[in-house]
Amino acid sequence: MAASPAISAVSRIAYLASDVVVNSLSPAAPSPFQIALSAFANSSQSSAAVTNLPFGADAGETLLRHRSARLLSFTALANPQVLNHLLLHLPELSSTSTVFHVAVTSDLSDALVLQSSLPFVLYSRSAQQAHDHAVLASRLAFTESTAVLHIFHVGDETEAVDEVEGDRIAPFLFAEKQSPRGSEQKSTTDAAALLRIYQSAALATVALVRRALRPLTQHGASEPHTVIFTLGQAALDYEVEGVSFVDVALLKPLSPPTILGTISPSVTRVIVLEQIHRWSMKWTPLYLEVVSAVQHAELDPTPVVQSGVLGDASAITESDVVALVEKAASEPPASRLALGPLPSAQVSTPAPHVPKHEAAYTKILANLFSGRLDILNSPELISSQGGAATTPEFALGRARGELEERAELVDAVHQLLRDPDVSIEIHSLLSRWLGAKDDGVKSKQLGDELVAALEGEKLPSAAAQKILILRRLLAARSRWIIGSDAWAYDLGASGLHHAIASKLNVNVLILDTTPYSTRNSVDPHRRKQDVGLYAMNHGDVFVASTAVYSSYAQVLQAIMEADRYNGPSVVLAYLPYNTEQTPALEILKETKLAVDSGYWPLYRWNPAKERDGKEPFSLDSDFVKNELQQFLDRQNHLSQLTRSAPEVAAELVGSLGENLKQARKQRAQQAYNDLLTAIDAPPLTVLYASDGGRAEKTAKRLATRGKLRGLSTTVATMDSISIDDLAKEEIVIFVTSVAGQGEFPQNGRTLAKALHAAATHGDKPLSTVRFSVFGLGDSHYWPRPEDSHYYNKAAKDLDARLAHLGAERFVPTGLGDDQDADGPETGYKAWEPLLWKALGVDAVEVTEKEPEPITNEHIKVASQYLRGTIAEGLEDTTTGALAPSDTQLTKFHGIYQQDDRDIRDERQAQGVEPAYSFMIRVRMPGGVCLPEQWLIMDQIADEHGNGTFKITTRQTFQYHGVIKRHLKTAIQDINRALLDTLAACGDVNRNVIVSTVPSLSKLHRQAFEFAKQVSEHLLPRTSAYHEIWLDKKLVAGDALKDVEPLYGEFYLPRKFKVAVAIPPNNDVDVFANDLGFIAVVDKNGELAGFNVSAGGGMGVTHGNKKTYPRAGSILGFCRVDQGVDIAEKIMLVQRDNGNRADRKNARLKYTIDRMGLDTFKAEVERRLGYSFQPERPVSFDKNIDDFGWQTGEDGKHHFTCFVENGRIQDEPERDFKTGLREIAKVHKGAFRLTANQHVIVADVATEDLPTIKRLLAQYKLDNVSQSGLRLSSSACVAFPTCGLAMAESERYLPILIDKVEKICEENGLRNDSIVMRMTGCPNGCARPYLAEVAFVGKAPGTYSMLLGGGYYGQRLNKIFRESVTEPEILAILKPMIKRFALERHQGEHFGDFVIRAGYIAPTTSGIEWYDRMGGEGQYREVAVAA
Repeated sequence: MAASPAISAVSRIAYLASDVVVNSLSPAAPSPFQIALSAFANSSQSSAAVTNLPFGADAGETLLRHRSARLLSFTALANPQVLNHLLLHLPELSSTSTVFHVAVTSDLSDALVLQSSLPFVLYSRSAQQAHDHAVLASRLAFTESTAVLHIFHVGDETEAVDEVEGDRIAPFLFAEKQSPRGSEQKSTTDAAALLRIYQSAALATVALVRRALRPLTQHGASEPHTVIFTLGQAALDYEVEGVSFVDVALLKPLSPPTILGTISPSVTRVIVLEQIHRWSMKWTPLYLEVVSAVQHAELDPTPVVQSGVLGDASAITESDVVALVEKAASEPPASRLALGPLPSAQVSTPAPHVPKHEAAYTKILANLFSGRLDILNSPELISSQGGAATTPEFALGRARGELEERAELVDAVHQLLRDPDVSIEIHSLLSRWLGAKDDGVKSKQLGDELVAALEGEKLPSAAAQKILILRRLLAARSRWIIGSDAWAYDLGASGLHHAIASKLNVNVLILDTTPYSTRNSVDPHRRKQDVGLYAMNHGDVFVASTAVYSSYAQVLQAIMEADRYNGPSVVLAYLPYNTEQTPALEILKETKLAVDSGYWPLYRWNPAKERDGKEPFSLDSDFVKNELQQFLDRQNHLSQLTRSAPEVAAELVGSLGENLKQARKQRAQQAYNDLLTAIDAPPLTVLYASDGGRAEKTAKRLATRGKLRGLSTTVATMDSISIDDLAKEEIVIFVTSVAGQGEFPQNGRTLAKALHAAATHGDKPLSTVRFSVFGLGDSHYWPRPEDSHYYNKAAKDLDARLAHLGAERFVPTGLGDDQDADGPETGYKAWEPLLWKALGVDAVEVTEKEPEPITNEHIKVASQYLRGTIAEGLEDTTTGALAPSDTQLTKFHGIYQQDDRDIRDERQAQGVEPAYSFMIRVRMPGGVCLPEQWLIMDQIADEHGNGTFKITTRQTFQYHGVIKRHLKTAIQDINRALLDTLAACGDVNRNVIVSTVPSLSKLHRQAFEFAKQVSEHLLPRTSAYHEIWLDKKLVAGDALKDVEPLYGEFYLPRKFKVAVAIPPNNDVDVFANDLGFIAVVDKNGELAGFNVSAGGGMGVTHGNKKTYPRAGSILGFCRVDQGVDIAEKIMLVQRDNGNRADRKNARLKYTIDRMGLDTFKAEVERRLGYSFQPERPVSFDKNIDDFGWQTGEDGKHHFTCFVENGRIQDEPERDFKTGLREIAKVHKGAFRLTANQHVIVADVATEDLPTIKRLLAQYKLDNVSQSGLRLSSSACVAFPTCGLAMAESERYLPILIDKVEKICEENGLRNDSIVMRMTGCPNGCARPYLAEVAFVGKAPGTYSMLLGGGYYGQRLNKIFRESVTEPEILAILKPMIKRFALERHQGEHFGDFVIRAGYIAPTTSGIEWYDRMGGEGQYREVAVAA
């Protein structure tokens, strides 16, 4: 229901006037009050705190907790389940400043139950009157410290409201002094006194709204014989002879004089019409007031007072009023009159609205139990069963009835089996049905056969007739009750307890929609019970906690186990959203936060397993919350053991005591040593906040230099210290970089927030602290003038806050700028001497050599050929991480340590380490995977990863979310598939990629074999991999010795990438690689050799112009047999000449530009002993994949599936992971992964085509009808796992493409390919710098925008805008795409067009990438031009 003008007006007044608004949600979502209040909360008129209560919750307790507020407002649609809860609390609430705004549709019955306990009751017929009465009610409640009931009609959209300006509401209400509360207030029940209070407030309100406000409004005949009082929506604006109408706006206090003032001496009859259709007492409230006033007045003659019901106002005519008056004269005074059509006795209750997001679970139920699903409380039942049909009690009653009837059915089957007259055929069917009665599929099939047989033989027995009567129960049904987390607030009242304790075979699915990030914003006093724990404590209930946006497979498993369990089952389903407009990406993020923090653990509890002697609890996520852990602790085997063997418990406690003593002794010794060291040295504390490591290195270097000057220095992260501890320090130096839009790095945010909070409160806790700050930033990172304040914002803010808190700045803040000649060192070198001088140690002669910083080169050479302490780190169970030096080495083993950045802040607030996990990348040259290997890869994702795996731009698999204890097992499983992870990452040759050209089967086979040779030849030879991960068991061959003939102990300066391209398709982006081989075909179609390119590379650092992308340069042509040797020699030249001092300039592209291409080529040829042949002509025409079916030269068929951004996972209606697994089970060919992150089902024989096509269609893998833009897109992983990500990529690009697609479709370009790529950082994993349009992350929601790349990867693009957000992206692309559609040449691609049209200059070489960036001419970015 949308918010009508009346509801919007009342909500606005409540929001502006109140300190707290308590809103009761309606059963149909979303509530109109919720919509209106949300709109005000998001506006600039922020005022009240809004608390939304689930439908049916007891609002009285919440209102009483906020009784100290100056003004409280309660809003609700009239409903007995909501308002009846308030009755018990009204005596207490009546003396609080509370306004109850209750909206009704027609019947006033539900709202009027509150009137007897409250001193003031206002009634509004129209939206305008509702607005004015809302103001009046707020005034009355505040000034008199009393409760006011305001009943008003929802109305319709046609009503107009003249609203009071918002800034006038508060002065109007609060200018008047509030009356005393509680015991100090002299309460009165005298109607006359209350009426005077009302009149005073009404006069003040009239002065504000400039409209009349009267308790009663009379119109009609001046000398009437009949007066009609109306309490309802009908406006009886008729001129009926002898009849006067009185419209009631004040129902309480309604004093007798006020009523009698409308009854002139000529009146003989009074009719009281009230729009009350369901009233439990004989007489209605207004009638009692009127009849009492008339009787006590002793009028002569006394008018007859009659009661009546007011019906549908829209259908009332003047003749109906005349007929009513005539009928009143002829009816006995006690009879009940009626005006207008009354609602039928059977009121049609509208079915509650089912939010669209909930289909994520209901569709799973429908798919799993197709044909036998029975949702016992389905909204569809309301039309036939009434409003109670959706309650758990009703559903449980249905279930009990059906199960009892089915028991009768089984009884009848047993009886019929004993009947000697039954035929052998029916006897067999009866026996088979009994054996399969609980099988959903077989029971239906056998049941149908049994019914047909019984009807055919027409058996006369009662048992046979009973079976036919109950035939609907022959098929086993899956019975489900679906509800929301509102049931969890009161397990007894909601009926949920009865379902759990029923012992019936029924399943309950409870949807919890509370987003993790807003879990603490709900009323903390309204405790939601943990339904899972409650049910588990019953002992005989199956319980599962699931989240479809975290693990689709786990949801399926839990639901199927619940269905199989013989007894009650409770499945908790997490679906966090605020409104139906909440995007799926937001639900995904909230789900990850909840699951990964342990707030919403994924688990299954199956008591049936315990009865079989198995472990009943299965944890499907990494973390559990404390309450669940406590429950498990009570149940675990150790507890059982200590109960049965008390000596074990004593031994455990004794051992714990010894360990504790030893730990205390060690800490005491360390404290004593630290005390001796620092006894005479002046103290200096260095605190840093760093994401990338530069600020950390600067801080540690500063601390070391302080020690060399005789200072007692300590160095730590900012977040390792609290404000209280900081106040105890004497001298503190802060070193911080920036993250995002001037924010603090992750390990400095907690202290920064605490400092900000203290500054807001005006505290001065740091008056004894002396400080200085050094910041590291990039003045060019935010080039637009309006963004310039982000430069070093963290350091500047920190300096200001420390000073505000009373700390003394003893050295001015130092700022290091990446744009200076020496980068941040320029500013640092000027700042550090000031520091030593201020501390009085500038004259100290430093004789000891400063320790050399530890770099990757040191780590490699000291690693004993990539061993380090990895093996020891894997055994350390006290942390989920490895040592920092080992994380550099594990890259060579194909492993990256990561943590979930979605929940990093949350875990830091909890005081626990980040949620560490590992990414594993497989080495799979050419991206060719056999079906049996695919099945193992799929299994690894489920058993060790996060249930999904990703196809990377280097044609291999990548797993995320592998925790440390699963690392070794996962890698062993990969090796079991005859694959490995060695050299998939690190400063070595990475996975060699090959073009996938299905139509050129023979050429692809030759190129693939060549790629394997290159990969094997350049593979590191260390045995550390097999020693650490495979327990010295080799995959194949003899034992390897620790020697690196190619790499040496230092390995390469940086990574080295090789690609093999097969023209005309440059799908591997060969020019983006350090080394590229471009296939050249002779006149016979055979592979003659390769054109060799070198020096390609994508990585860049924002703002650092010493870094740039580069497209590879052609060195010449070589034969196939020369290729491996050339690959080796080019890599060795890089090994010996690459920049090992600066990793940002260590790639081959910088080596070539530093040496010069000719010099580099000559050095390669010198090592080869021969020269390259001249380049041979080849041509490319694209770098995207060909989707759909193709047939190769050998007659085999190949299908290219579109897998958006390479993520293999199951989603609702897109079960790609399951589909590919099912294909792998029957496929006899191979899978090929493409460098654009898609999958080719390759080498399908003609006779196998029907099977493969059926599976592709079944799992929607054959859908390649997406737009050309989407088919040409690509994105890296980025958040939440990549530690380098600055912005979203994989999760956001599909959303952006949805919006850009609409622009393309508007201009007739749906099927035109535009290569668009996105990365979360400038390292370029998705090869963005060769795309026609690219977006490179700079901060959350902010990207650099690049244009002008070559369609087939032959030309780099260039920065068009250095900083754009989504609205700016769409504003730029809309006119650009429209112009492209209208002005492009025949066959011209978008990247070429934007150059020809003057948007951007072409990039001719990597060194010139920054030249003329920012657009051309009229399209040039203003900040760049300036």
